[in-house]
Amino acid sequence: MSGANFILLINLSVAGLLAASFLAVAFHDVGRAPARWFASGYVLGMAYSAIEFSIPAFTDARIPVVTAFAVFLVATMAFNAGLARKYGVAPPWPPMLLFLVAATITVYFVQDLPRQSLARMMAYQLPYAIMQFVGLAIVWSSRQKRGRLDRILMAVLAASGVQFASKPFIAHALGGWGANPQAYLQSNYALVSQSLGTVFALAVALLVLAILVREVLAEVTSKSEIDTLSGLLNRGAFTREVEQAVHGALRQGAPVTLVIADLDHFKSINDNFGHASGDRVIETFAGFLRGAATGHVAGRIGGEEFAIILPGTNLAAARLFAEGTRSAFGALPIDGLPADNRCTASFGVAELHPSETSADLMRRADEALYLAKNAGRDCVRISAGPGGEWPSNAIAVNFRSG
Repeated sequence: MSGANFILLINLSVAGLLAASFLAVAFHDVGRAPARWFASGYVLGMAYSAIEFSIPAFTDARIPVVTAFAVFLVATMAFNAGLARKYGVAPPWPPMLLFLVAATITVYFVQDLPRQSLARMMAYQLPYAIMQFVGLAIVWSSRQKRGRLDRILMAVLAASGVQFASKPFIAHALGGWGANPQAYLQSNYALVSQSLGTVFALAVALLVLAILVREVLAEVTSKSEIDTLSGLLNRGAFTREVEQAVHGALRQGAPVTLVIADLDHFKSINDNFGHASGDRVIETFAGFLRGAATGHVAGRIGGEEFAIILPGTNLAAARLFAEGTRSAFGALPIDGLPADNRCTASFGVAELHPSETSADLMRRADEALYLAKNAGRDCVRISAGPGGEWPSNAIAVNFRSG
C-alpha cells in the first residue's frame, strides 16, 4: 500500500469518527441542525475517500473522477450549510447549487486536456478553494458575537482555501499528479495532497466541534442556573452573581446594593386558591422583576423569596427601587385570583460596606427583610452597616415606609 493510500485510509476513518462526533452532538439536542449538516458533510467525505480508492479499478476513470469531485464538493456545501445554520445566516443554496453544476460539467470536459495542464488542475482544485472562502464569508457575515474560537475558525478556513488553490503549483513542483487517474495514488503529490487535506479537515472539524460543544455546555450551564417556574436565576447562580458584583464593587470603589423580597401571606394563597394560583403569583412577580430590574440581576432564592443585586446603586436609590416595585406589584391583578384580591411583598435593602463579604451583605439584607415582616409586611426596611453606621454616600431619606 502506497503512502497516499494509507493517508486516504486515515481520511476515511477520520471522516467516520468526525461524522459520529457531530451526530453525538445532534442527538444531545434534536434541534441542533448545524451538527446534522456537519455530520452529513463528513459522511460524504467518507464516500469521497471510498470512490478515490476505487479509481484504479476502472479502465476509463472519467466518471469516477468526476463523481469523486462532485461528492467532495457537495460535502463542502453541506459543511457550509452547517456553518450558516450555526451562525444564523441564510444558506446560499442557489449560488452553491449552480456552482456545483457548472464546476462538475467543467471538470468532466477538462478531462480531455493534457493530464498535467494547469487549467485542468485549476478546474479541479479552485472550486474547493472557493467553497472554503464561502464558509469564511458565512462566518464573517454573521451578526452573532464572535469569540476567539470563531476567529481561529475563520483563519483556518482561509488557510484551507489557500492550500486548495496552491495545489496545482504543488503538483507541478512535485512532478505532477500521476500519468493517469489510476496512477494518482502512487504519486508524491498524492501523498502531500492527502496529508494537507487531513490536517485542514481535522483542524476545521475540531474547531467547529469545539464551538458546538462550547454552546452545549453553555446551554446546560444556563439551564442548571435558571429556576424553571420564575425564569430567574436560582439561589446558587444568584449567589455567584452577588459574589462577582461585590468583588467588582470593592475593586472599583463603587457602590453595590442588595434587595431581598418576600411575598406576603403566600401560604394562604396556596391554601385558599390552590397551588396553580400560587405559581401564577410567583410568575407575575418574577416577570415584574425582569422588567423592572433593567441592568441588574434578579433571582429566586427560595420558595417565595426573591433577590435583586444592583451594582453601581447606593442605598437611597435601591430603597426607591424597592418602594416602586412594592407599590406597583401591589396594584397588579393576578390571573386566577379574585379581582379585589391583591398580593403584596416585603423588602429588605442593604448596601455593601468595604469591610464586608457577599455573605455579610446577604445576611444584612435578610435581616432588613425580617424587620419589614415584623413591621406588618407590605413595606421596605433598610439595614444599617456593621456597627449600625450608615454608608458614607447615603442621602437623607425617610426610612419608615408602609
